[in-house]
Amino acid sequence: MAKTNDAIKIIDQLTSSDSELEAMVVEASINAEVAQLIYEARTKAGLTQKQLAELVGTKQPVIARLEDADYEGHSLSMLQKIAHALNQRVVIRLTPLEHEQSA
Repeated sequence: MAKTNDAIKIIDQLTSSDSELEAMVVEASINAEVAQLIYEARTKAGLTQKQLAELVGTKQPVIARLEDADYEGHSLSMLQKIAHALNQRVVIRLTPLEHEQSA
């Protein structure tokens, strides 16, 4: 294993031989990305969690959970409601898996 201090490369090296662990890391990364997107869209709109919850028709703790990187219950319908409330739309795309080859 080549020495590096790039955290992403280190995680890739540690998980590349364990497909189950690699899948868990990918899922956690997606959850964190969705949570961050919701947080950034809400704060860019100048809204509190409570204000966004009212626009979406839910309670503030639901928004707090959605902004938690460890939360695994993100749903497309809730993301669409949030996007609509923030005058945005959800865009989903599938991209090919990229596996870096060691030199």
